Parts: sequence; structure tokens; C-alpha cells
Amino acid sequence: MQISLLQCQSSKDVQENLSFIRSQLEQLPRIKGEPQLVVLPECVLLFGGHESMQLAALCDGPENPLKRALADIARKYDVYLIAGSIPEKALHNRVYSRCYFFSNQGEVLGSYDKIHLFDVDVADGTKTYRESDTFCPGERVTVVETPFGKIGLAICYDLRFPELFQALRAKGAEFIALPSAFTKVTGKVHWQILLQARAIETQSYILAAAQWGQHASGRRETWGQSMIVDPWGEIVAQRQDGTGWIQATPDMAQLELVRQQMPITTQKRFESPTLK
Repeated sequence: MQISLLQCQSSKDVQENLSFIRSQLEQLPRIKGEPQLVVLPECVLLFGGHESMQLAALCDGPENPLKRALADIARKYDVYLIAGSIPEKALHNRVYSRCYFFSNQGEVLGSYDKIHLFDVDVADGTKTYRESDTFCPGERVTVVETPFGKIGLAICYDLRFPELFQALRAKGAEFIALPSAFTKVTGKVHWQILLQARAIETQSYILAAAQWGQHASGRRETWGQSMIVDPWGEIVAQRQDGTGWIQATPDMAQLELVRQQMPITTQKRFESPTLK
């Protein structure tokens, strides 16, 4: 399997964002005959303004048009697609921040709703973030079985909660995808450290696709540094600045060796309560 992460600078214009993704997939370097896993960042089709715009993007009807557009991309470009996050309807005039995982035929293999909502104060241009005003927290841990391994799903702020990553490992995850839009202020000091820690703790590949740069609204500036980290905590590939791809081919023999030589799951003395 070839893994490709796309670093984006998404705007509030859905069609503009879709055009960027398609243009990048047209240029994607591929290994002939190898399945391709693509990971997109958080809020990949709609980003840069207040979270309430996520509500306005939803149309009445049985199918989410953002979901349909991403499924069509997976099918057209023959990629397994972890489609960042998009808004999906919830109760009480709020939405879920949902990550869909599509097969290369555009079928939904699984999905995950962001559990930990970003309600914090940050010393940047936005200053106060309150995702819970718009979003509902998810209630389930998701690991998707694929032809090339078990892939757990998390989103951005989840990175600060190691119990979720331990739950993903307990459910068999060998890879953990983390679509993200880390703020520049927090990303500068915490992003890389946390990614490497989660990889080491779970002995898994961490696939962190990020938003980057000053977004069109002027209110949001994200850190970037999309990164693939191996089960030993080594950075396999990263892109600090700009938009575009990073790629790697995972070494599954190394993953098995790390887990065999340091069998931490059988040596644990404490268990944290987790969601199902």
C-alpha cells in the first residue's frame, strides 16, 4: 500500500476546495498496481470562518452533497479515501464533525464523529474557540478493516487524549489517521511531540493530514506540518509549509517486530474507561 497525505489551505468555497483536491489527485505520484490510501485534512471542504457556517452548508434531503462529492472523488481516482471531516446533521440544530472512509469504489467503509470538541482559548487572531456551540460530540470509537490493515480514525483535538488512541489500539488499529487543522500557536509547540508520542504509545503508524497557512477569511491560521510517523516514533515523511502531498510505503514487518519485541499491550496494569 502507498499512503498519501494532502496538506491543504481550504477556504469557505466548497467548489474551490473540491477543485484543488481533484487537481492534486491528477498529479498524485502512484506506484503501478499498488492500492492507494489518501488522507485529507479536517474541514477539508469548508474552512476559515465561524463554525456556524457548517450548518449553512447542509441542504435538506436524504443525502449530504459534500459526502456525495467526496465519494465520487474516491471512485473517479481509484483511491481509498479518508475524507478529512465534513459536517453531518445532528439533533438540536447542530452537526457532527464526521470523517468518512470511502473505498476506491466510493462505498462507505466506516465513519467517525469527532469526540473531543475544541472549546479553548488561544492567543491568536480567533482567540476563543467553541466547537460545542455548533457540533455534537461523537460517541463511538472507529477502526475500519481494509485489505491492507486495520485503520483507526481520530480528528485533530482528539490528539491530546491518549485514552482514545489506546482504545483504537485495543480494537486492533495498525494505522491511525488524524485529519487536522491545528492552530499555528498550539501546533508550533505541541503538534510533533504529540504525534510521535501517540505513535510510540500505540505502536502504530500515525497519518496526520493537516491544514496549513493563513486562510482566506483572515481569522484562521493553521500550523501545517502534515506527517507520517512510524510505530517506533520516527518521522517517515513530513511537509512543514505549503500545500501538496507527502507519501510513504509502510513497513508492516517493522510494525510486527516493534510490537513483538516490546509487548506493551500484555503488560498494562491499568485500564481507562472508554467509549464503545
